[in-house]
Amino acid sequence: MAFIKKQTSESINEDERTQPRDCENLVIQLDSPDPVARRWAARDLADCPEASSALVSRLNRESDISVRELILSSLTSLGDEVAVAGLIECLRSEDVGLRNESIEVMKHLPDEVSPIMQNLLVDDNVDVRIFAVNILESLRHPDVESWLIEVIEHDQNVNVCATALDLLVEVGSKDAEQPITRLKARFTEEPFIQFAADLALKRITEA
Repeated sequence: MAFIKKQTSESINEDERTQPRDCENLVIQLDSPDPVARRWAARDLADCPEASSALVSRLNRESDISVRELILSSLTSLGDEVAVAGLIECLRSEDVGLRNESIEVMKHLPDEVSPIMQNLLVDDNVDVRIFAVNILESLRHPDVESWLIEVIEHDQNVNVCATALDLLVEVGSKDAEQPITRLKARFTEEPFIQFAADLALKRITEA
């Protein structure tokens, strides 16, 4: 999400950079009709500890991809509860790009995301549960395997279980052996579950 200054007609002019850069004015500029001004504001708000709420609000309305990238970058830097809560809400968005971008950001916030991971994995929304498992793929946390085991033991949706099992193929240990076997018995008519379960069990046995 690195900021790239575009050498176009939208390039920053002197007036835009000489506007007040304090946090209050940056929040105001975040709603500027000029996307260039919004980009600068989104980038600079990373240094404002109370800016997460304004950034999340703008994220849900922002149509300019470059501005959105900088908002997400600043939210990653801030990484507070408001930022994480806003990113979680993005998982429910109809905007596929925004959902995927939010997932990528959350992967880089293991300490902030971990406390709410168990809630995400039992969310009423099937897609949110799948997205939560996708986040676990890069979330370096000691409980990743136990969370995945909980999913395959208790989730009734085959797609959620398949996503969790796919990751267990990579990270599963002896602790996952019996839960995977039980999952096979639950979904005997699902070819992918049978294939992935056999692969996971083979890797666990050979480890």
